[in-house]
Amino acid sequence: MYLISKILIGLVALEHLYFMYFEMFAWETIGKRTFKSIPENLFKPTKALAANQGLYNGFLAAGLIWSILINNNEWALYVSIFFLSCVIVAGIYGSITASKKIFFVQAVPAILALIAVHF
Repeated sequence: MYLISKILIGLVALEHLYFMYFEMFAWETIGKRTFKSIPENLFKPTKALAANQGLYNGFLAAGLIWSILINNNEWALYVSIFFLSCVIVAGIYGSITASKKIFFVQAVPAILALIAVHF
């Protein structure tokens, strides 16, 4: 289960690196394809806001990657629990405020990883 938890944490980290990329650098291309409910004319004026949000996703990814690289198992457990919990809270909040789909895309993978970490 140790290896499975590390793989799941890695997948959640990769997902957040992708979010960081498209929110910071491809908001007006990938963002338009991803968030179809946002009028097209709002992508340019919201580019800086999206980039800020992308930066936070990068921090989440960095924390998750850090938790994989920590050699002390107890410390790695605590760090992974913290960052996975942050992702879960962000996913729940996003599903309430923006789109129900966010729960399944963001929170569910982190929940599965958190369950694996505890076993």
